[in-house]
Amino acid sequence: MKNVFKKYGKHLLSLAVVSTVLVLPMIVAAGTIEENMRTAAGNLATANSGPDALYQMIGLIINIVLGILGVLLVLIIIWAGFLWMTSAGKPDQVEKAKKMIYQAVIGLLIIFAAYAIASFVIYNLQSITGTTG
Repeated sequence: MKNVFKKYGKHLLSLAVVSTVLVLPMIVAAGTIEENMRTAAGNLATANSGPDALYQMIGLIINIVLGILGVLLVLIIIWAGFLWMTSAGKPDQVEKAKKMIYQAVIGLLIIFAAYAIASFVIYNLQSITGTTG
């Protein structure tokens, strides 16, 4: 174990620093997700009825789900980068890491597209029915 720290100590330290810098925004976003969940629970508790409350609830649920998926995909990208950096030139492990990064980036693009489409639909539903949100 001592040899591992001597050999990879600098790499592990730099990975820890970079991971911390990359994870801090996700921790802040988790607070936003928690606020969205509390708002959604508050809307349910006040028993607001009508299309306005429905659109708000749908929007909050979509934001929560897409936010959690985005955080998971960023963690997958970080893990794939770690695998790539520790592959020691093994082509099969490098290919696995590249494939993971490629798939995670595609997943992030799908999440951004889903968010844009959902926002567009909710906004247009609100404008058609004359409600505000």
